[in-house]
Amino acid sequence: MTVRSVTTGLLAALGAMAISSWAHASDKPNILVILADDLGFGDVHCYNLDRGRIPTPNLDRFAAQGLRFTDAHSSSGVCSPSRYSLLTGRYHWRTGRAGIVQVFGRPMIAPERLTLASLLKQHGYRTAAIGKWHLGWDWPIPTSEAALFHSMKPKGEEPPTDAQTNAWRAVFSKSIPGGPTTRGFDHYFGTDVPNWPPYCFIENDRTLGVPSVFLPPHLVGNNQASLHGPALPDWKLEAIVPTLADRACAFLEEAAKRRQPFFLYLPLTSPHTPLAVAEEWKGRSQLNDYADFVMQTDAVVGRVLDALDRSGVADNTLVVFTSDNGCASYIGAPQLEKLGHFPSGPLRGCKSDVWEGGHRIPFMVRWPGVVKPGGVSHRLVQQSDLLATAAAILDFKLPDNAGEDSVSFLPLLRGEDRPTRADAVNQSIGGLLAIRKGEWKLIFGRGSGGWTKGGDRESGQLYNLAADLGEANNLHAEKPVVVAGLTALMKKIISDGRSTPGAPQKNDAEMKWKVELEPKPVSPWLP
Repeated sequence: MTVRSVTTGLLAALGAMAISSWAHASDKPNILVILADDLGFGDVHCYNLDRGRIPTPNLDRFAAQGLRFTDAHSSSGVCSPSRYSLLTGRYHWRTGRAGIVQVFGRPMIAPERLTLASLLKQHGYRTAAIGKWHLGWDWPIPTSEAALFHSMKPKGEEPPTDAQTNAWRAVFSKSIPGGPTTRGFDHYFGTDVPNWPPYCFIENDRTLGVPSVFLPPHLVGNNQASLHGPALPDWKLEAIVPTLADRACAFLEEAAKRRQPFFLYLPLTSPHTPLAVAEEWKGRSQLNDYADFVMQTDAVVGRVLDALDRSGVADNTLVVFTSDNGCASYIGAPQLEKLGHFPSGPLRGCKSDVWEGGHRIPFMVRWPGVVKPGGVSHRLVQQSDLLATAAAILDFKLPDNAGEDSVSFLPLLRGEDRPTRADAVNQSIGGLLAIRKGEWKLIFGRGSGGWTKGGDRESGQLYNLAADLGEANNLHAEKPVVVAGLTALMKKIISDGRSTPGAPQKNDAEMKWKVELEPKPVSPWLP
């Protein structure tokens, strides 16, 4: 055998190995999850044809390319809890938390907990998060100096004190532990919480620049920033969303060149406050700033999807678009309704509520070659199901202490029309719980549990969502057997530490859950 033939054979073998390696990698789809912030069920036009007036052509086109879910939910009516459940596959209330992580708050996800990012990273994925984190960090702020970072209300253009600038310089010059890169992500870029300090971008575990001035008072309030605090000089709220889009497109372009599957988690900061609408979108909706911002958000999604298409890997990429909770009423929802646009569509309530408007959200999936275009699924799913679905795609069995409330909806993506999830639990910002099974939804208390006023005189609420999606007819007093069955199920889900098959687990905190009105002693019913 000649040297040439040996060399030729070796090159052929190496080429075959490379092809084999690439084929094996391509068996793992890239995954892109785009999470809008405070986008209501009725804000995407294809979800609200009769009572929606905001054009969303890019999201409508995306829905036509994939599968649109009409009964999809976040675990909570507010931000941090929903993000926790999406990334961990576990109900957020098992941590003892109902509300959001506060400014400069500590991490909500325990360091040892499996996340969607760490699962995919273990299976060879390159992982990145670009956008709003709002799940806490281990900010290196000494307890003795905490007051220098909180509740600061400067008068006019008053500069920070020397004590404040010195404390800010010391903290923002250090690495910040406990963030996304310690929870499974190889890379992070974002603003953490766009309407809260620090007003700067964070990359990986460091601020980009050292905030040294107060955000100007005219940018605080009026649906712009919510809190005074340290900011970079000349920080522009309008630049946040376009910068995130730039970074996402650059990541997709670069990641597509690698022979490695990628996971990009893109939690946008819009259309949440600050309603800092780019100049080209101001007034485009002819409704209000929020509606303009929804249109800008739709355009950003379109831009990211176009970048994915240009990258050449769109055919091997599973894309999910959803929202963390319902629309916030304070952005002008009553005025929008007078103009003919209903952000919650046919649903009752809005962001923060345990009523459907708080947590029933847009949820669409595109996966060429697997998901048939133009489909609509009315099956119950939750954002917590992403973890189990990813595990099923990878043919990986989740351990008992991970994804305790995650159910794979892979069969639905493959075209099956059968229930994958038997029940679901949701919670309001105030801690009010609700359980869903089949067509029945039981709320364990009065009202919305959030910011929407009103409610029933009964201390419990039972609705048949198949007949009463708007939750107008409370059947709590008329259906004691149904109430008893759902109550028993709720207690079991709490006590087992999980809602899926597997070994019982412990909740992180003792549940303070109770039923204000214990059901009558009747035989429980479950469908």
